[in-house]
Amino acid sequence: MMVKTHSLGHGVVGLHVGATNVRRYFPRSTEAIELELDHLHIQCGLDPGFWNGHPDIRDPRLSEWLEYKHLRNKLDRAPIPLAMIPAGNNSFRLQSITGKRQLRTRQAPIAAH
Repeated sequence: MMVKTHSLGHGVVGLHVGATNVRRYFPRSTEAIELELDHLHIQCGLDPGFWNGHPDIRDPRLSEWLEYKHLRNKLDRAPIPLAMIPAGNNSFRLQSITGKRQLRTRQAPIAAH
């Protein structure tokens, strides 16, 4: 799924997931998710507003990682698109989207010649 960075004010950055992704990937019973940020694995709680018009993931560790990996050399605070790829039950891997590469969770096998 495609998500984007979202400035939450006071130097805090989170992820804007979007209402469509919330309905598709996050059952209301989900209280927390695990995010794989390179070698770092963190658990982020989901606020009740996540399902009610505020589909943002907020966590201080996520904010620091986003600042370091994606925003530290940017002068503007324009949202940056990222891929949030399902990696298990309530677990997602966050990764950059480079160029015009399509988001794919699996690649088709290469046919032998």
